[in-house]
Amino acid sequence: MSEAEKNEIRWLIHDTHPELVQPLRESLSQVVDPEIGMNVIQLGLIRQVEMRDDVLHLKMILTTPFCPYGPAIIELTKEKAQQAVNHPVLIEIGAEPWDFSMLEDPSAFDWGMYA
Repeated sequence: MSEAEKNEIRWLIHDTHPELVQPLRESLSQVVDPEIGMNVIQLGLIRQVEMRDDVLHLKMILTTPFCPYGPAIIELTKEKAQQAVNHPVLIEIGAEPWDFSMLEDPSAFDWGMYA
């Protein structure tokens, strides 16, 4: 898939701290939703990232409001983000509902799993 075909989310740190984007994406790619088998980057769960007062503020959503793995995914996301940027991390859980259009790789629709 070409970069143009990806639905990659652009965070505020792309403009303010571009050197943090790649390490953060790589580290957060290790956080996998065990039910779906895709990571938080692929799923588009990391909705916004910005650095304020030397603290990384990360806004994320879950695939469902009552995801049974939600607390573990949130905690691992925080841990991996801190490892990547070497700064404290605050996570805000957004109320935005997740849907398949948020997938970073739209070819996931071709799996035949989603109608």
